[in-house]
Amino acid sequence: MAALSSLPTVAMRAGSGLLLLAALSHCTVPSKTDTKPAAAALDFNQDWQFVKDVDTTVTASLFTKAAAPATWAAVSLPHTPRLEPVVTEQPQWQGISFYRKFFRVPAGGPGPRVAVEFGAAMHTADVYLNGRKLQRHVGGYLPFTVDISRQTKYGEENCLLVRLDNRDNPVVPPGKPLKGLDFNFYGGLYRPAQLILSDPLHIADAVQAGRTAGGGLLLHYENISPQAATLHVQTELQNDAPQAQTAQIRTTLLNEKGQEVGRTTGEAGSIAPGSFGRVQQQLTIRQPQLWSPDQPYLYRVVVEVLRDGKIIDRQETTTGVRSIRFAAKSFLLNGQPLRLRGTNRHQEYPYLGYAISDNAQYRDAWKIKEAGFNFVRCSHYPPSPAFLQACDELGLLVMDSVPGWQFFGNDEFARNALQNVRDMVRRDRNHPSIVLWEAALNETDMPRPFMDAAHRAVHEELPFAENVYTCGWLDYAYDVFVPARQHLKAPDYFNTYAKDKPLLLCEYGDWEYYAHNAGFNQATFAGLKESERTSRQLRGQGERALAQQALNFQEAHNDNFRGPAVGDANWLMFDYKRGYATDIESSGVSDIFRLPKFAHYFYASQNGPVAGRNGFGQPMVYIASYWQPTSGRQVVVYSNCEEVELQLNGQTVARQRPDRTTSADRLAHAPFTFTVPAVVPGTLRAVAYQAGKPAATTERRTPGAAHHLQLRYDRSGRDARAHDVLFVYASVVDAAGTVLPEATAAVRFAAAGGAELIGDNPVRAEAGIATMLLKTGASPGAIQLTATADGLAPASLKVPVR
Repeated sequence: MAALSSLPTVAMRAGSGLLLLAALSHCTVPSKTDTKPAAAALDFNQDWQFVKDVDTTVTASLFTKAAAPATWAAVSLPHTPRLEPVVTEQPQWQGISFYRKFFRVPAGGPGPRVAVEFGAAMHTADVYLNGRKLQRHVGGYLPFTVDISRQTKYGEENCLLVRLDNRDNPVVPPGKPLKGLDFNFYGGLYRPAQLILSDPLHIADAVQAGRTAGGGLLLHYENISPQAATLHVQTELQNDAPQAQTAQIRTTLLNEKGQEVGRTTGEAGSIAPGSFGRVQQQLTIRQPQLWSPDQPYLYRVVVEVLRDGKIIDRQETTTGVRSIRFAAKSFLLNGQPLRLRGTNRHQEYPYLGYAISDNAQYRDAWKIKEAGFNFVRCSHYPPSPAFLQACDELGLLVMDSVPGWQFFGNDEFARNALQNVRDMVRRDRNHPSIVLWEAALNETDMPRPFMDAAHRAVHEELPFAENVYTCGWLDYAYDVFVPARQHLKAPDYFNTYAKDKPLLLCEYGDWEYYAHNAGFNQATFAGLKESERTSRQLRGQGERALAQQALNFQEAHNDNFRGPAVGDANWLMFDYKRGYATDIESSGVSDIFRLPKFAHYFYASQNGPVAGRNGFGQPMVYIASYWQPTSGRQVVVYSNCEEVELQLNGQTVARQRPDRTTSADRLAHAPFTFTVPAVVPGTLRAVAYQAGKPAATTERRTPGAAHHLQLRYDRSGRDARAHDVLFVYASVVDAAGTVLPEATAAVRFAAAGGAELIGDNPVRAEAGIATMLLKTGASPGAIQLTATADGLAPASLKVPVR
C-alpha cells in the first residue's frame, strides 16, 4: 500500500455510525461522523451466564437454554468466579468454570466481519460458538480476539461459550503453583469484552495480528522540543475479503479542546486478499504541549479508513508528546532531570479479586498520585488498559511488567512468557506514561538466552533508536537494572554499584525490615518487639506500628539518594492477599480497602508544594498521631512546606523547620518532629508556612465516647457510574465527628436503588472505619445507603450514579 506522509495523529478503537443493532441488548451505539462508517466496537458485558464446579466436559447441552446445568447464574462482566473473603484459611478458588452468552447479529447489520475481544481471561480459555470450538488462549493478563464471522448465524440466536481453567499450570506464566505464589491470580472473565462488527477491510488488531512492530496503530515521536515535534503514525490494515481492496487513510490530530491541530489524507492503495497493508504518515507539531507528571497534556489522534470517500473503519486514541532518556545516574524527561519517586501496585480488590470496573482502576491511579508518587511499577503482570489510560491522564510514569515471580518452567513456558512480552508491548505501546518495559520474570533465575530474547523482543516491537528501554532485576541484557534494595545485600545495598548502566530500585522498605530488621539505627528501637520493627503493619495495629512503618520507609527512601539510582519504588501502595499465606501482606502505605496509613502522608509530603495542572502536589500538612492517652509526647508532622507551627489547645508548642537527622538529610521534605510537654486531652493544630505565610492547616482532636456513624464513599476523581464498583466507609465518631481509632464496632450496611453490597455484612470496623464495596446497577439514578451499629446513631448517604 502506498506510504503516506504529512500531519499529526492519535488512536483508540471506537466504532462510529448508526447501526441496525436493535437485537443486540446493552450495546453502545457509537457517535456520528461526517460519513456513516461500517464498523463498531460494542459493549458485550451484559447478559452472561456463569457456572462453576460442574462436569468439565463440553457437551451440546451447554449451548441450549433449557438444558442442564440448571445452576447457571446471571452475571455481567467483569466477573470473578467466587467472592473471596479478605482473611480466611481457605485458599483462593481454582477450577473449571463456564461463561455463556446468547446474542443475535442482525442479518442487515454491518459485516461480514464479527469478532469478540476479551480484555483478559484467567488463565486458559477455550472459546466455542454454537457448539464448535474456535480458539484456545493461554495466559491470564492480556487480551485476545476471536473471529466468529464464519460461525455466526445472522438474524438468529447464537451461543458463545467460554470454558476457563485457572488451576495451577506450569506452562502458563507466572507458572508457580498458587500455594507458593506471593500474590493471587483469581479467575474469570475479569476485564470487559467487546463485540466488533466491521468491514472485511479494517484496521488490524495490534495483538491479534501477531505481527512484529505491526497491527493497529503505532505512534512514535522524534525531534521533540518545546518548539516542535515530529509524530510518526503507522497504520496497518487487514483485508479479510476474498478480493483485493482499495482504501486510503485520513489522520487528524486534535488538542484537548477538540480543536483540529493537523490533518493528512494519503493516497489510495490496494491490499491483496488475506493480507496486510502498512501505511506510514508523519507530521510536525508546532509548539507542542509536552506531557509530564505535572502537566499530563493529551492530544487525540483519529485515524479513519476511507473507501470511495466513505469511512469504513475508525480508531481513536490519546497521545502525549514526550521524550525520555535513562542515563547512568539520571532520568531525563523532555530533556530535564526528574527523580522517579514510585511505588508498586497489585491490581486486586477485596472480595472481587481482579474483577473491578474501569472507574475503579482510575481511582487506584488517582490514589497513587494523591500519595505523592510520580511513578508506578505494575507488579508483577500487565495491568488493565483502563489503569494505563488513567496514568496517561493523571501523569503517572509506568513500568509495564510481564507475569512472573520466582519461577522458570520448560520450553513451552518460555515461549509463552516471550509471547507475553510481545503482546504486552503491542497492546500498550502508545501510552505516554510507559517509560520502562519489564521484560523479565520477577526474582527469577532466568537463562541468559531467555533474557536476550525478551530484551530483543521489546526492541523488535518498538524499532526506534530513542525512547525505548527494557529493564530487569538481573544485571544482564536489559537497558536498565531494577533490583530491590535487598538484592544488593544489606547494609551496603547499592552504594558500591559502579557500572554505567542506569539503576532504579524497584522495591524497598518491606522485607529488608520484615526479614532482616536491616534498618540503619535499629539500636534506637531496642525496646520494640520484632513484630513492631517490621514494615508490615495493618492499619488497625495502632499508631505506634503505623509510625514505625512510616519511619522504615522514610529511612530507606532517604538512603536511596546516597547511591547512583535514578529513582525508587517502595513496596508497596496497597495491602494485598497472597497464595502462600492466609494473612494479608500489609506493607502497603494504604490498606486493602484503600484507606491510608501514616506512610501515605509521608510520601505525599515529598511532592509539591507547587501543584501541577492536575491539582496534585498542593501545600499539605499531616499530624501522624491520634492524640489519645496512649500517644507519645513526640509528635511527627509531615509537610511539604518550609516551616510548621504546632499548637496544643490554642498554645504554640513550637514553630520550626524540618528535621536534620541521618534518616532525613536527603529528602525533598523532611518531617517535623515536635516534643510536647505533656499528653493532655484536646486539640493539636499544625499550621504549615511557605514563604512566611500560612499555606495549609490540619487538626487532631482527642477522641471522646463513641456517638454516631458517618458515611462516605470513595470518589477519587471519578463519579459513580452504572456498572461501577466503589468503596463505602462508615466511621465510628464521637459527638464532634472525631474518628475513634480503636473502635471495632460491628456495622451493618444497607442499600436501595438497584445496587449490590459486597463484603461481610455486618463488618467490624478497623481503626474506627468499617468498609463495604458498592456495586452499582445498570442505570443512572441515586443509591440510598444506610449504616447502623448497636448503641450508635445511624448514618445515611445518597450516592448519585451518572
